[in-house]
Amino acid sequence: MIDVCLQKSIIKALKDIYNLDIDEQNVAITPTKKEFKGDFTLVVFPFVKLAGNSPEVVAAAIGNYVKEDCQYVTDFNVIKGFLNFVIDQTYWQQFLIKNYNNETYGCKPVRNEKPVVVEYSSPNTNKPLHLGHIRNNLLGWSVAEILKANGYVVKKVNLVNDRGIHICKSMLAWLKYGKGETPQSSGMKPDHLVGKYYVVFDKEYKKEIADLVAKGMEEETATKQAPLILEAQEMLRKWEAKDSEVLDLWKKMNGWVYEGFADTYKRLGIDFDKIYYESETYLLGKGLVQEGLSKGVFYKREDGSVWIDLTSEGLDEKLLLRNDGTAVYMTQDLGTACLRHKDFDSDRLIYVVGNEQNYHFAVLKLVLQKLGFEWADNLFHLSYGMVELPNGKMKSREGTVVDADDLVEQMVTIAREQTMERGKTEGFTPQEAEGLYTQLALGALKYFILKVDPTKNMLFNPEESIDFNGNTGPFIQYTYARICSLIRRATQEKGVNMDNIGAEIDIAAANLNDKETEVLRALYAFPSVLEQAAKNYSPALVANYVFDLAKSFNTFYQDVTILREDNKSLMLLRLCIADFAGRTIKTAMRLLGIAVPQKM
Repeated sequence: MIDVCLQKSIIKALKDIYNLDIDEQNVAITPTKKEFKGDFTLVVFPFVKLAGNSPEVVAAAIGNYVKEDCQYVTDFNVIKGFLNFVIDQTYWQQFLIKNYNNETYGCKPVRNEKPVVVEYSSPNTNKPLHLGHIRNNLLGWSVAEILKANGYVVKKVNLVNDRGIHICKSMLAWLKYGKGETPQSSGMKPDHLVGKYYVVFDKEYKKEIADLVAKGMEEETATKQAPLILEAQEMLRKWEAKDSEVLDLWKKMNGWVYEGFADTYKRLGIDFDKIYYESETYLLGKGLVQEGLSKGVFYKREDGSVWIDLTSEGLDEKLLLRNDGTAVYMTQDLGTACLRHKDFDSDRLIYVVGNEQNYHFAVLKLVLQKLGFEWADNLFHLSYGMVELPNGKMKSREGTVVDADDLVEQMVTIAREQTMERGKTEGFTPQEAEGLYTQLALGALKYFILKVDPTKNMLFNPEESIDFNGNTGPFIQYTYARICSLIRRATQEKGVNMDNIGAEIDIAAANLNDKETEVLRALYAFPSVLEQAAKNYSPALVANYVFDLAKSFNTFYQDVTILREDNKSLMLLRLCIADFAGRTIKTAMRLLGIAVPQKM
């Protein structure tokens, strides 16, 4: 790799010229900005004080040394404290011929290490998946795939929150107001039906609170004394006591939700290696609470509830078990973490959960550490920002969420309208056209969400996401289809054998121009981008990389002649660049969960 060669040569230069011993991690080589001449840039400011000279003098000294020491450096220029190296085109030609048909380019072989566990999705069984869940699922799935591409063994897991007071709310509302309604009788998707009764509970609960307040009760007291909430709490106690009627109702309604979830996951392309259920893990957590009590890590209050005091760590006191003996989220998360470590003997456990749970996961890690689990040091909360719509935040209990299924249907409708308007389905059968609309819709949705830094809040605009000209999934998908069309034409019209194309190129007769080199520099960066994306758990790095690659390719495609080029070696070399770009676009998009169409 040329950047490694540059790095070593720079370290030698600093040693030989200034007698400085500099570590590799302190020599950062970055791509040169497009407005300057060069391929790679070194920022020399970190060495100026140590070298005892001006930035320009230090940069020039390093540049002259590296030009003599590194065979592929043909020139350099200095812009203040920035040293830009120009790389010989023979390097880029060799790089192209070596890698253009490498199906695994950018990916690393499997490491002989313990697995990394990535937990994502974690839905509640009282409502369907919504837009917020979409970001969670897409982010978790993509992070897992990016880690795999970097050679890690990855286990994707889901923890279904299938018990608790929120589940009882849907159950109770259906029991009281549902009149036996089923997915079959209502014609509703099963998880949507259950979600309907979660909204019904909230509406009826608010009515009861209002009635109590009107009779003179304080609102805070009314929220605790309203008959519906008391009934829901009693239902939870019966569930934990394994009351047969409550369990039967719970199994039936959860079964409806799982059927609906399965359809949504399948459409989004989301999968898991193992699914855990809170109903099967919360008792493990209760056992850990008792263990913590016996060790003096936790304490019991007079009302019988169990707590941990974390005030000395800058947090506060945290409830671990209610006074009636029922578990809280923290209870089951403790048990599930231990079970997961036992199941996989994992090296890292990554929780993909929204930033509203930052406190929860800080406490979880600390509690596990206090219980003596050394592996808890490797727990990481991938805290992502919230998704909002142009009309504001979503609230499940008020029925203002955008269900994932409804959003996907809306996206398909928009994709259909815009694609037909642009005439991009000529020659397609109706089935092929519908398949394309779905590909574009899901590509638009996934790309728009994943291109945003996970830590940031985002505004999702369905119309804006489906644009064939901007930083969108459809723009990149169209670029890939354009490359496939070019390769088909080369095969059919020119008789080119793409499998053996590199051997037919006379390098001496195929000089590279700036547009070609720009695409090759972008392709060269892909392994480094994948590495950084894994290190930072950020699919956004891959998404924005592939957009820049698509832009570079389109500029190249518009500015140079390819199939009409008279110089055969030059034509073949340009086809190699196109094929290499297409393969890399396909790989990058696959890591985002996005399919790319071969024709549009």
